[in-house]
Amino acid sequence: MNGPQISWLPDGKRLHMNHGPIDLVVEAFGAPEEVGAAYRQAANRFHTILDELVAELRELRRPSGEKRRSFAGSTARRMEEAACHFADVFITPMAAVAGSVADEMLAALTEGRQLGRAYVNDGGDIAIHLALGTSMKAAIAGTGHGFADRLEIGAGSPVRGIATSGWRGRSFSLGIADAVTVLAKDGATADVAATLIANAVDLPGHPAVRRERACDLAPDSDLGERLVTTDVAPLGDAEIAEALDRGLAVAESYRKRGLIEAAALFLGGDVRVSGEFPSRKLAPLRARGGRPKASPHQTIHGATSCLNSRSAAFPS
Repeated sequence: MNGPQISWLPDGKRLHMNHGPIDLVVEAFGAPEEVGAAYRQAANRFHTILDELVAELRELRRPSGEKRRSFAGSTARRMEEAACHFADVFITPMAAVAGSVADEMLAALTEGRQLGRAYVNDGGDIAIHLALGTSMKAAIAGTGHGFADRLEIGAGSPVRGIATSGWRGRSFSLGIADAVTVLAKDGATADVAATLIANAVDLPGHPAVRRERACDLAPDSDLGERLVTTDVAPLGDAEIAEALDRGLAVAESYRKRGLIEAAALFLGGDVRVSGEFPSRKLAPLRARGGRPKASPHQTIHGATSCLNSRSAAFPS
């Protein structure tokens, strides 16, 4: 594995940071001297973050409980804290790894700096920073689904993390959701909640769903012998509704417990929403015949992406 790689994206405004499984896009807004200092801080932190996680990986793959374990690394502690809030079901801190890395890198980026806005996008799991009076827009992309309008998160909102999970994503899922996007107080919490809600969007034992043991696909998976989804054949409307309603019940319970602000669940061209998304409209884009219609702004398969700030228009 190569060491940390840090480079400018073609626009010259965003940093791309890659090291093994960690792949970040980082952008900050503010006075040039503040932005430059913020990027240097983030680059310095990035050089150590993966090695710290690897050093504690064995314990991070073990299930979390209501009592938090002591980890040496600050990112690992973020992962454990987020997982413990959901420890009434099987969960390991690895469910929070992408969101926690985004949170950790955002903290390094913004420490001591005067920035208007900033975000860290870790493969679609996002941590955001907003100064008073500012806002950030985000687009949601997910396997042929999309929102009729983008999200706009203002500084007065408690949302500082966005995460998406589903069986089509880069991680294993126990469920069949095409995508579940969660808004929460930070990236780590959103990451865990999205994982568990996506797991709950399911039709247990249904013949249209193909599953394999996680350990057969990845011997070191924290899911062990649990069956993960590898394919979903076309489903009928009633089956889609049943699976989505299962997931919605879990999302609603998390929202009522104060763990998340909102969640959107997508499957087979249909959608369920828990809570309120900061958008004028929220509906799946559909072509004739009820099938999902692709959006020209959907740039990340099964993930969320911060695209722009209040001051600039979205591309059409």
